[in-house]
Amino acid sequence: MTTTSSFDYIRFQRWRRPFEIGFWVVVLLVNTVFNGMVTWFDVTYRSHRAQSIEPWIWEASSSVVILALLPFVVMASRRWPLRLDTWRQNLKIHIALSVPFCVVHVGLMIVLRLIAYRMILDWRYHFGDDWLRQLGYEYLKDIRTYFLFLATIGGYRLLVLRLQGEASLLAEPDEGPPVEPVDRPERFLVRKLGKEFLIAAREIEWLQASGNYVNLHVRGRDYPLRATMAGIEERLDPTRFVRVHRSYLVNLDYLAEMEPLDTGDARLTMRDGATLPCSRRFRTQLRERFGDVPVGA
Repeated sequence: MTTTSSFDYIRFQRWRRPFEIGFWVVVLLVNTVFNGMVTWFDVTYRSHRAQSIEPWIWEASSSVVILALLPFVVMASRRWPLRLDTWRQNLKIHIALSVPFCVVHVGLMIVLRLIAYRMILDWRYHFGDDWLRQLGYEYLKDIRTYFLFLATIGGYRLLVLRLQGEASLLAEPDEGPPVEPVDRPERFLVRKLGKEFLIAAREIEWLQASGNYVNLHVRGRDYPLRATMAGIEERLDPTRFVRVHRSYLVNLDYLAEMEPLDTGDARLTMRDGATLPCSRRFRTQLRERFGDVPVGA
């Protein structure tokens, strides 16, 4: 299978994590600057209710804490994705999670402001006389921020899946017999950038469970398939594919070496040089089927 695209996904994968971290840092930095300018204009320039440095302390402390909480929002979005089939149930979970998000945000924000006020202004920071009302005000802002993050993360994932290519099983035709066994597919359909491609099941080098997806690794690319590992294992050729870990299936045709570890587990080396884990539970079964593949010491 060959594909051509102006977007180099492999190169993007190398820089994906710095890009994602840098994106949120830049977004929160820009947000801090703009909010700081607006707050400074309102409470310092127009009403003279605060020192010039105070709005910047408020906005910077808030942004630093939100940036620290962002990984937890990312994990929550993976664990409870807002999709068409799950949004009713998972929406309730995210509404509930927005409460501790706000409480932690406000609590750590206050701590940072207390430290900044003491070090810079030699004052004691005062959050407000009516804590409950002030916390409610902060929650209205934080729940908006929380769901804005969820929307941004979800949109980004959809974009990446579209650029990367998403696999699916070939469906049984509406009329006539299927061209191949549906219960044990010989090919998978991959949609990418508005085009469709077929990949042969025998070309899949290994499979990895990832949340609600199973990633099919083919020639240096990962194609996510919406399925469970147990479900897809039943539909693959058992003489070619073998489970080596609760999260991994490997194609024996692409397995080069198995290296036993002191823990009882093993390290697998694929033909392309990639290394995969093999748990002790599956190590014995794999050795029995290893055939002529060289085994490490």
